[in-house]
Amino acid sequence: MQGRIIGLKAAMGGAALLFLGACVAQHRSHGYVPPEDVLSEIVVGVDTRATVEDVAGVPSTTGVQNDSGFYYVESEVRRFAYKKPEVIDRTVLAISFDQAGVVTNIERYGLEDGRVVPLTRRITRTTDGDISFIRKLFGNVGRLSAADLLGDG
Repeated sequence: MQGRIIGLKAAMGGAALLFLGACVAQHRSHGYVPPEDVLSEIVVGVDTRATVEDVAGVPSTTGVQNDSGFYYVESEVRRFAYKKPEVIDRTVLAISFDQAGVVTNIERYGLEDGRVVPLTRRITRTTDGDISFIRKLFGNVGRLSAADLLGDG
């Protein structure tokens, strides 16, 4: 009997630890921003897009207009239980280039410089997505004739 009570207490203690462990906030880091020692190797007015990629790595994204710049983005997100994930830190490193592709400026932005801009993926939708695979597979069944199959047409 005593062994059952000890086992029950141990099970309850384990369940309590699991419950409390589930309530701990989880922090995740996404993206990459080169550290200062790497950035010190980039010389404004000398280095080009190619040398920046060699030194700092491939950027998270590039400028939309004429490849005007490289952007390295790193975000720290906190998740807590059932709550919506919250961005608690974001760093954006912007490296600007001139028309010849030479570095003109290196700037670092953080949350203190503005508001949080949600980063989203844009997906191009096609009309084929509305038609299921089965409908595509059997869509031509009624359109075929024996003449089409035999090549007499």
